[in-house]
Amino acid sequence: MTLPHRPSAVIFDMDGLLFDTEALWQEGLLAAAAEAGHAIPAEVYDQSIGVRRSQCGPLFRAHFGDDFRFEDFHADWRRHFWLVAENRPAMKPGVPELLDLLDQLRLPRAIATSSSRPTVERHLTAHGLTDRFDAIICRGDYETGKPAPDPFLKAAERLGVAPRLCLALEDSHIGVRSAAAAGMMTVMVPDLLEPTPELAALGIVVAGNLHEVRDLVLAAP
Repeated sequence: MTLPHRPSAVIFDMDGLLFDTEALWQEGLLAAAAEAGHAIPAEVYDQSIGVRRSQCGPLFRAHFGDDFRFEDFHADWRRHFWLVAENRPAMKPGVPELLDLLDQLRLPRAIATSSSRPTVERHLTAHGLTDRFDAIICRGDYETGKPAPDPFLKAAERLGVAPRLCLALEDSHIGVRSAAAAGMMTVMVPDLLEPTPELAALGIVVAGNLHEVRDLVLAAP
């Protein structure tokens, strides 16, 4: 398991990659659903992982019906998420060590996420990471969300690095497709979803955690 070459920049997803928030989003979803008397099948939630809000609406309405009031439900979902997240903030293993290595190698880095800017800033501030990234690409900074390549291409553009020279780090299926479509070296660090044969066919590398990603960067030719 190696990278084809040492990257000139690294682009991170956020939820489920930097922070253990995907599990908290799932907990918030189940709490909001229970409050409203809905049953959320696992396959519906799985398809929503890494997807921005505007894309989740059709997914939930396809399951519950066209009259499902997704925006109201999403507001309750967010409310329950923050109730949980305020008490259980969690950084993924290996984040500080990987960022320290990038500092040593003087490699620029960015975040490319489907989350809103206030959400990103809230998480970074809570973990003291506000000054550790050179660019933050959030919902609203690009035209089409993941699995389109737009978020990663915008991040590469902000960093001034060609996409093929960037290392993209993702935990979700939809994010891996986005990074691969952008032509980047792509490493999947699975969180709630394991890699599939389809993703393996994209030529991605799978790492168990960000400590392993650090080792990959160090060992790259």
